[in-house]
Amino acid sequence: MTQINVYLTFDGNCAEAMNFYHQCLGGELTVNKVAGSPAEQHCPAAMADMVMHANIIKDGLVLMASDNLMGAELKRGNAYAVSLNCSSEEEINDFFNKLSAGGKVISPLKEEFWGAIFGMFDDKFGIHWMVNFDKNQPAA
Repeated sequence: MTQINVYLTFDGNCAEAMNFYHQCLGGELTVNKVAGSPAEQHCPAAMADMVMHANIIKDGLVLMASDNLMGAELKRGNAYAVSLNCSSEEEINDFFNKLSAGGKVISPLKEEFWGAIFGMFDDKFGIHWMVNFDKNQPAA
């Protein structure tokens, strides 16, 4: 099955962010740092604790990330968002409350005209999230 997944880039705090997302979302977290990898010999010693690649996998959810290893200026913008489609009211409430903690709520959870519960926020790492639960989706 072909998929499109979200890949986030952080400025040295990828491990912290992915641990936070793992606490909020659950699933299996994998974090690969520069230290101990084949890339270690090609990187300055100061990069040893930086994350080369991390992912969280839970059912069909895949969230990937790394630290900014290329050295280019990292810019956060409003041209993207992590869109999280939830499977129940309980799940959307849980994810919204956990992920928005310490961040900025843009639109609180509420029923929208398209038949869903929807909300938006920027988390404490500056990542923009949209969460949605389609109340008309067939039961799993």
